[in-house]
Amino acid sequence: MAQEEAISYEEEVDSLYREDQVYVGVTFNLLSNKPASFSQNGLSAGVQVGFIRDFPINKRRNKAIGVGIGLALDTYNQNMFIGEEFAGEVTNYEILDDQINEEVNRFTTYTLEFPLEYRWRTSTPTKYSFWRIHAGVKLGYLFRFKSTFQDASADIVRTDLPEINNFQYGPSFSFGYGAFNFQGYYGLSTLFNDDAQIDADSVNLQVIRLGLVFYFL
Repeated sequence: MAQEEAISYEEEVDSLYREDQVYVGVTFNLLSNKPASFSQNGLSAGVQVGFIRDFPINKRRNKAIGVGIGLALDTYNQNMFIGEEFAGEVTNYEILDDQINEEVNRFTTYTLEFPLEYRWRTSTPTKYSFWRIHAGVKLGYLFRFKSTFQDASADIVRTDLPEINNFQYGPSFSFGYGAFNFQGYYGLSTLFNDDAQIDADSVNLQVIRLGLVFYFL
């Protein structure tokens, strides 16, 4: 009778078992597909927070589809100046001269993200520390862009750039054990459209994020 009760309890737990999770991530940000003479400097970092809903797809419930929503804030320190001409009607992109002693030259992106993942894990209904591998895509809407330049004589901020590609997407992955996991993302879309140019060379730029992500039930 005790064995039958244990089996019954296990089945009851299984019927409710999900890995719905809040996630918090920190990343080191890189840029690829760069124009000539473009380079990053200093620390470029990002933070991501969000929630993923888990939909198990097998009886053991160790395989699932995850659908989520989150926010990402990413900064990029680099040597590209973003200015304006004709009272803001035209955006000017240029590489800073090495003799310019800027205090700050970076741009920051704020993105609403929608992760879609295939999820595999070694979890059970009562085991909360386990190995996991997540692979999928992230769809994003870049709803705010901010470029900041500061030196001894100027403080220039740009936020409304028509050359920004608001829709972002790319493959993502994470793997690890327990709450501690590595993560990566490669942006297939460019940050800027073809209208953003430096001496007839398209700015483009694609995002690579590498770092850690922590999952909490």
